[in-house]
Order: sequence, then structure tokens, then C-alpha cells
Amino acid sequence: MLHHLFSSLVCLLLVLLSACESYDFTVNEKVVYSPRPLFTDFEVPDKALRGCLEQAIADGGISAASQLSTLNCSHGGIEDLDGIASFPGIKLLSLSSNNIRNLVEISAITTLEELYLDNNQVIDPVPLYQLGGLRTLDLSGNPGLQCPDKGGFARVETVILPDHCH
Repeated sequence: MLHHLFSSLVCLLLVLLSACESYDFTVNEKVVYSPRPLFTDFEVPDKALRGCLEQAIADGGISAASQLSTLNCSHGGIEDLDGIASFPGIKLLSLSSNNIRNLVEISAITTLEELYLDNNQVIDPVPLYQLGGLRTLDLSGNPGLQCPDKGGFARVETVILPDHCH
């Protein structure tokens, strides 16, 4: 019984302390713990993409670019992806329903496993061919898409293409 009570008390203390992770802790007016600052050292010219990245960083408490593994910027009004390759740890990237045309910048994110580019203005899918870890790709709703070569996405488990590519 005493062991159970002690375990419960330890669990309660851990929960309470984790709720305070964003605060500085001081003892005798000396800071003994300070949380790592949020990551801000990136350049992204597209204001909509920058806003989405800033929100994801704040929501996830991201303190280094490589820590960002999921990014959902659907319906964001994004046109330009320059600078997104500064986040080399992204595994899931959702850019559905934007105005994206050029995918060259995405080709540098070699950790990508899931990529959603449906309902954009993508024309050339070739930059995505070199993403060896890609497992899911959605390019539906891109009316001007040049249909990919049959072997281009051979390793991708799920590929969704626009109707004109079938």
C-alpha cells in the first residue's frame, strides 16, 4: 500500500513538473533551468509558409530545425516553397489546396515519407523522384501535371494522380 502511494505521488509530481516545462526555475535568485528557445533561424520568403512554420514551431516547442517532423500547411495560400529544405527532419508534409507549382525545394527533404500536394498547380513531378523514403504521395487535383514516368515512383506504396494520368 505504501509503495502504491509513493508511486502515485511520484507520478503526480512528474505530471505537475512537465506542465511547467516552459518556465525558468530559480533557486536563490539563480536560474537552474531555462527551457530551450524556439527555433527562429530560418529564411522563408513566402509569408504564408513562414506563418505556418512559425505556428508549427510554437505548437511543437521546436528548438532545432531537425526536430520538426510533421508540417500541415493545407489551405494556406502558399505559392513558394523556398526555404522549406531548412527543416531536414520533416517526414509528413501536407501542402494540400495551395498554389504551389515548383517542387525543387522539396527534393532536398530526403526524410519525407508522406507528401500531400493535391489541389495545387504542380506541373513537373520529376524533383520528387529522388525521395527514396517516400511511401505516400498525393498529386491529385493538379490539372497541368505532366504525368510521371511509370518507374518514377516505383518505390512509393501509394500514389494518387490526377484523372488525366490514368
